[in-house]
Amino acid sequence: MGRTVLTILQIAKRTGLTAPTIRYYEEIGILPEPERSPAGQRRYSASDVERLTFVRRCRDFGFSLQQVRELLGLRLSPATDCGAVRTISQSHLEAIDEKLRQLTEFRTQVARFVQSCDQTCTGGPATECCIFEAIVG
Repeated sequence: MGRTVLTILQIAKRTGLTAPTIRYYEEIGILPEPERSPAGQRRYSASDVERLTFVRRCRDFGFSLQQVRELLGLRLSPATDCGAVRTISQSHLEAIDEKLRQLTEFRTQVARFVQSCDQTCTGGPATECCIFEAIVG
């Protein structure tokens, strides 16, 4: 049985990525440069689909490209202890927790803006909206 050969549009459809994103991942080394047809068309394999799906899911979870690169390296290295994967994931979890803390603070403040507007503004000119004053100062 022959090797699965996919064009960039086919692999984009299978992985949920765009062709420019796939080319970018090749450019930065997240995806190895694929084989080319005699006409120069990129040819991808089933392992490329798996790799790009992994990358997309990592990005969906908010891992940075550097973290994705590290996770890929660990995923492809059978000698690596999974503790390294945990360390990267723990670091990312801490960053998510910090972002959630910040977003909670932002939400509280924006809710105050809206409440203040509800209490003081009566539909006058937008340039006089108390929310603008609260944002600035």
